[in-house]
Amino acid sequence: MDALKLSHVCKEYGDFSLKNVSFALPMGSIMGFIGENGAGKSTTINAILGLIRRDGGEIEVLGKPVDQRPDPELKQQLGVVLDEAGFPQAMTARQVGRMLAGCYKNWDQKGFEGYLKRFSLPDKKPIREFSRGMKMKLELAAALSHGARLLILDEATSGLDPVVRDEIIDLLLEFIQDENHAVLVSSHITSDLEKVCDYVTFIHRGEILYSEEKDALLERMCVVKCSAQQLERLDRKAVHGVRRGQFGAEVLAERALVPADLVADPATLEDIIVFTARKER
Repeated sequence: MDALKLSHVCKEYGDFSLKNVSFALPMGSIMGFIGENGAGKSTTINAILGLIRRDGGEIEVLGKPVDQRPDPELKQQLGVVLDEAGFPQAMTARQVGRMLAGCYKNWDQKGFEGYLKRFSLPDKKPIREFSRGMKMKLELAAALSHGARLLILDEATSGLDPVVRDEIIDLLLEFIQDENHAVLVSSHITSDLEKVCDYVTFIHRGEILYSEEKDALLERMCVVKCSAQQLERLDRKAVHGVRRGQFGAEVLAERALVPADLVADPATLEDIIVFTARKER
């Protein structure tokens, strides 16, 4: 079963639109949702969560169709961490636990307290005195303490130091050890996604350009350093983006279509985003 499935989801704004967004997240896996600022990541996630009304298309979460109104029962099975979300700043972690115990029927207070201890989070200190990393750990502790099957993180690791991000990666890998769990995570830190993700979905200007297994995508793509003359020899179908310099060019290309006499280096997720954006300009 797919944990998440979007089919031709559309949303029109004055200066931006989601255009037939379609992808599926298999259960038991982690999907990295990538794209530059303003590409449509948060808009797509808001549509999944029912925070905005979509103009068209269908969304299924954990096998159930999602209409334009959020299903309270379905929400019980979602763990959500948003970049700009947060608990009241005057509350303590202990008070957050008491509040959420009244919101989730499967709230696990002992599990929540275990995450607080694991993350070295004080339970009596006001959240306003927490660092950004501490606040994000608290959000994750809450998201993981009510029996959620699908975890959705929107830029949750942005601005965090490498040690905290590494802790979060470990947590996500633990979460999907149970094949009944899945994770959708958007992040600008593509190096983290390369470590943890099974699948990658790349959105650009409201359209999905790639949605496939991460390893297959990175194996398929390469970066070729070549002269202007060599660039002209490349099959246009092979080229996904070009970065020109004074002494030649770098090309994001389909490895299978690159001539054998050219050096093809491995591509990263960051390469795919940067080269594609430059191609559009």
